[in-house]
Amino acid sequence: MVFYKQLLLLIFSLLWVSVCGQDFQTERKTMIDEQLIKRGISSPAVLKAMDVVPRHLFVSTDQRTMAYVDGPLPIGHGQTISQPYMVALMSQTLNLDAGSRVLEIGTGSGYQAAVLAEMDMEVYSIELIPELAEQATKNLELAGFSKVKVRTGDGYKGWPEEAPFDGIILTAAPEQIPQKLIEQLKSGGTMVLPVGAINQVQTLKKLTKTADGVTKTDLVKVRFVPMVRGKN
Repeated sequence: MVFYKQLLLLIFSLLWVSVCGQDFQTERKTMIDEQLIKRGISSPAVLKAMDVVPRHLFVSTDQRTMAYVDGPLPIGHGQTISQPYMVALMSQTLNLDAGSRVLEIGTGSGYQAAVLAEMDMEVYSIELIPELAEQATKNLELAGFSKVKVRTGDGYKGWPEEAPFDGIILTAAPEQIPQKLIEQLKSGGTMVLPVGAINQVQTLKKLTKTADGVTKTDLVKVRFVPMVRGKN
């Protein structure tokens, strides 16, 4: 009986190492070739970041073998890690230079922030749910992106003491574009966000702020979790 228990423990240990210890390079290459390039992602900086950032470190250990599938994955608390293509599309749409300051609303597991950081952005990220903010901070540190600044807060309020930002990206959908975030966007800056009603098809939009106001461009139809206001 003891022998069988030891054998089962050994098998479990080997399976654990095979899942958690591998670097998933083949899966990332397939993701880039099949999910990104074929759909029009052409930015060298985005493709390089998606190739480097270990997406499997931003999902739970029991989902790591699914980390590079063509779709979102649950990360707890009713939230998801976005589809790889959507992360790439939104990062490419920002179209910012290295060194730009970016505000992310909706840290989630930290993956989108890590991709932007790998593109040499200075990233500030706000997460409403404290447990997710804490886990995202751990994920980012584990993956080597400890310089990303994460805090718990109401995304609708933005991060005024660090504004203005060259870019703002939202990973949850408000029903209307938050005015305070527009105010925190630098003139000439870009905001990328899904907009639409809860449980409805939404529209991914690109906003560009100019001296004359804001221009808006509709990109694609999407489905994101709703952006929730803080209680205070």
